[in-house]
Amino acid sequence: MRFAHGLALSLLMIGASGAGAQTPSQRALTSARSSRTAAPTHSRSSGNRTVLIGKLGQALASVPIRRIPSDRSSRLYTVRAWEYLIVQTTKANEWYAVVMENRSLGYVRSNSVARLPYDVTLKAGRSTYNNLGVANAGAASESAGMKGSLANYALNYTGTPYRWGGNSLNKGIDCSGFVQQLFGKIGMDLPRTAAQQALVGQSITQKENLIAGDRLYFYDRKRGRIGHTGIYLGNGFFVHSSSGRGGVATDDLRQDKWSRLLVAARR
Repeated sequence: MRFAHGLALSLLMIGASGAGAQTPSQRALTSARSSRTAAPTHSRSSGNRTVLIGKLGQALASVPIRRIPSDRSSRLYTVRAWEYLIVQTTKANEWYAVVMENRSLGYVRSNSVARLPYDVTLKAGRSTYNNLGVANAGAASESAGMKGSLANYALNYTGTPYRWGGNSLNKGIDCSGFVQQLFGKIGMDLPRTAAQQALVGQSITQKENLIAGDRLYFYDRKRGRIGHTGIYLGNGFFVHSSSGRGGVATDDLRQDKWSRLLVAARR
């Protein structure tokens, strides 16, 4: 992984388990402040004292990092789509702070970054950002077992009516809102649309490697892009909020209707 301007990093996943804990590689790493991280604090990891410096995020598009939180400010660096960032919140909700290789802060629009549920830590006493650790924010949250439980939990909302643009798991919700709301319950802050969500997380390229809790993304022929999503339950089935089914329901991924349209899966 790399910081903006090419500072090479060695990242170690701490407190995570399963394939979902794999470290992203060959991508730039920048930084910004998570809404759940008010200020750097000390934490314990494997008996060693560490300093929490932010959350891991992922750019949803190519966007500039500004010197101050203003679109008129000079540009420090341009983040490529899918680059990984260290994210921290600021007083202005529209902006995240971004840690540069010289430890100064830049700023990026918050709606262009997906905040992921991983802490980024630095061993106390280090004067540089070498040996950064990426720790799970609540180790159980991102474990395969937790996501499997989430998939089963999603079945509690079977029958909730479909509502385009809806965000209520009980009164009405669309497909991407359904996935976003459920993953939010385990601390994963996903973008609102299926197309944006499909850019976040570890890519699963083989159907046989799917596990319960993986997110599925389907091509929408009318829109010419990803336009539908659901959550894999295991044994070939998934749960989603479907306009065709009138609401939250389960379907068989092995049916041609769904198998042909499945274009991405993320963990």
